Amino acid sequence: MGGRTRGISITGVVLVMAATFALPLGAAVATQLFPIGGAWGVTAVRLILASVFLMLLARPTPWRWTKTAWRDVVLFGITLAGLNGFFYAAVERIPLGVAVAIEFVGPLALAVFLSTNRRDLIWIGLAGLGLVVLGVESLAADVTFDLLGILFAALSGVSWAFYILFSARVGRQLAGLEGLPVATIVAALVLLPVGFSGMVDLALTPEIYWLALAMAVLSTVIPVSFEMAALRRLPRNAFSILLSLEPVFAALIGWVLLEQTFGVLRSVAIFLIIGATIGMTVSAARLSREVVDQHEVRARDERESGPG
Repeated sequence: MGGRTRGISITGVVLVMAATFALPLGAAVATQLFPIGGAWGVTAVRLILASVFLMLLARPTPWRWTKTAWRDVVLFGITLAGLNGFFYAAVERIPLGVAVAIEFVGPLALAVFLSTNRRDLIWIGLAGLGLVVLGVESLAADVTFDLLGILFAALSGVSWAFYILFSARVGRQLAGLEGLPVATIVAALVLLPVGFSGMVDLALTPEIYWLALAMAVLSTVIPVSFEMAALRRLPRNAFSILLSLEPVFAALIGWVLLEQTFGVLRSVAIFLIIGATIGMTVSAARLSREVVDQHEVRARDERESGPG
């Protein structure tokens, strides 16, 4: 139960916020590359570039790992491939708001499953309502989307839930970013069969190299490394609900940088998600204080009732 009663770390919250802000920036860059390399090719290139950067940064020593650590890193890499590849494939076929709303069912479901505090269900429900409103807003825009896109978004959400679990396990077993470079290489290898032709097309277009590098840093290096660091500081249910800030930042970035519309429904959704995030943070902090107080009272009682 120790992992579920940890207090809220301000550093952990800031790390998640930075990660969720970097992701939509990276996605905005990635959309510029889709016409050349397609979703799978762009994702594979992103992961390869990120793995090179992370290998230089972290300098892992995998020959020292246990079999359990190797297993978890490989599974972490597979979930990383699914999370990124399926999401970009979904965005190619359905509106971004719908894709994000469907994808977030994964971490929200995980938050419900991991929660030991009934008050958390209020904030989880509030965040879920905000995501539904985002999806409704996108549907109201009268744009076409297909069932395959919905399936890809759902698979991305499932991958995200398992990504959170395996990221936490790898973070507990290996110090720093030790497991992340190898997991990113695994993810790139998983996507290689479906992304190879797109990778070739991107490689033959030198003028977009800087965009590809920016995409890799914003979409993989910053978010994944920050999230792994945050998972060492936050309960997993609180981490899952804090991820709901991503569609908020995505909406704001789309409005400011991409000149996308910012209507009443989107504003309502943003306020719901922000309210849920604040509520979960305060609730988890209060629960942590209650647990600490209980331990202190128990320790005092044991001292007072000791041998005498």
